[in-house]
Amino acid sequence: MENGIKESKVNLNRNGAHTVLPTAVVSEGNKNGKGVLNSLMSGALAGAVAKTAVAPLDRTKIIFQVSSNRFSAKEAYKLIYRTYLNEGFLSLWRGNSATMVRVIPYAAIQFCAHEQYKKLLGGYFGFQGSVLTPFPRLLAGSLAGTTAAMLTYPLDLVRARMAVTPKEMYSNIIHVFIRMSKEEGLKTLYRGFAPTILGVIPYAGISFFTYETLKKLHAEHSGRTQPYPFERLLFGACAGLLGQSASYPLDVVRRRMQTAGVTGHTYGSILGTMREVVVEEGFIHGLYKGLSMNWVKGPIAVGISFTTFDLTQILLKKLQKMSSVQR
Repeated sequence: MENGIKESKVNLNRNGAHTVLPTAVVSEGNKNGKGVLNSLMSGALAGAVAKTAVAPLDRTKIIFQVSSNRFSAKEAYKLIYRTYLNEGFLSLWRGNSATMVRVIPYAAIQFCAHEQYKKLLGGYFGFQGSVLTPFPRLLAGSLAGTTAAMLTYPLDLVRARMAVTPKEMYSNIIHVFIRMSKEEGLKTLYRGFAPTILGVIPYAGISFFTYETLKKLHAEHSGRTQPYPFERLLFGACAGLLGQSASYPLDVVRRRMQTAGVTGHTYGSILGTMREVVVEEGFIHGLYKGLSMNWVKGPIAVGISFTTFDLTQILLKKLQKMSSVQR
């Protein structure tokens, strides 16, 4: 039976004597652990839902990015329709299994890392428990994106390969890894890594910064601490639009370098790839190819991602509170 007194955890020190750990310290550790787990789960779900929703548009964008064909909305529609007629409806999601293998850990790590970096930077800059100022807010997003990209990069490359090749070439994700390693060497798994990191710094930084800033401004002007779901979608859409526009040329370079082994090109460096793309296709039509599609796809994906993360976090916290009350 409960006696109304909260027990403290007991531990042994080096001399064998019992020491009592303050209950606040123990509960704080449990709280942090649950917070990390919640962030990982919410981030994984957010990434999976967002990427699946825009997978056909994403695949179409990648195909144009790695080819010299001129991009237009009409040509994009024709490509999607031809793919549907020739390979079936589900082929529009070809490579999505590889996307899920990559995006679930990527999004989980990115969102969780963002929460942790916010806490670390908040303590360092003296804003613990309150909204960060602009620079640390931007830095937290960039660090989160960089951390996630570094840990999951080979999966992104595999996904790009599957998106631009016929299913006869690579039967599944494992087959891509094995064939690439044998035919092109293990270092190929990190081809395009430099432009990825250079691109993710402004992309993740601006995306998280914009979303957090819009939520802060909303709270100040509306008096509501939590935006409505449609407002979260709108804030996320703005974040995705700005973030992807800022980093798009590096995204094109990354895709070209990732798929060089199957497109017949020999892209060796970031500047060399940029130069070749500009010479062959022009500055705007080359380095910004598919950007207009990204203005449709990106805001939808990022909006869904941020909204799903926030709402899942809120739901998990409510469930944990209900569980602790019942106990």
